[in-house]
Amino acid sequence: MGVGQDLTVLLLPGWQGSGPDHWQMRWAKVHGYSVVEQNDWMRPRRGDWLARLDEVVIDAPGPVVLVAHSLGCILVAAWSTFSRHTAKVRAALLVAPGDVEVPAMQEVLPGWLPIERQPLPFRSLVVGSDNDPYCSAERAQQLARDWSARWHGLGAAGHINADSSLGDWPEGHALLHTLLKD
Repeated sequence: MGVGQDLTVLLLPGWQGSGPDHWQMRWAKVHGYSVVEQNDWMRPRRGDWLARLDEVVIDAPGPVVLVAHSLGCILVAAWSTFSRHTAKVRAALLVAPGDVEVPAMQEVLPGWLPIERQPLPFRSLVVGSDNDPYCSAERAQQLARDWSARWHGLGAAGHINADSSLGDWPEGHALLHTLLKD
């Protein structure tokens, strides 16, 4: 089950990147999607990450689909408020947004505040978990509302990463296809 030939799927990992067992890296390998490599995964600077995403979107040969995890979701929200290239984005799948506004994360990820809350200018779906240690389901649902995104709860799936034992996460890939058909 592939995504349309004219679309470039950009995978946006979160803080510390996504390891080889993470569903994003599995999607890159299995489906040939592109991982947006950032300069510093451990001490991410918002401005650097925003500029890199803008470069990659501009360089894409046609329309793009954003598939973000954790801090990558916060990046998409911030990027959409300043970029002049948001029209190239057909849709965004935003999985397990990381709440950078909680005190513990403010110290670890300075410069990422506040979370941008404007409606996203493209179709989007936020996927969250009831027991995500980095963002409560209530908070993730509020972000979905703020971003004018649809919400999909996965139940108790942790941070929806390699630790969640999702493997290739075919259910997530099906959500991506549903999002693109809407």
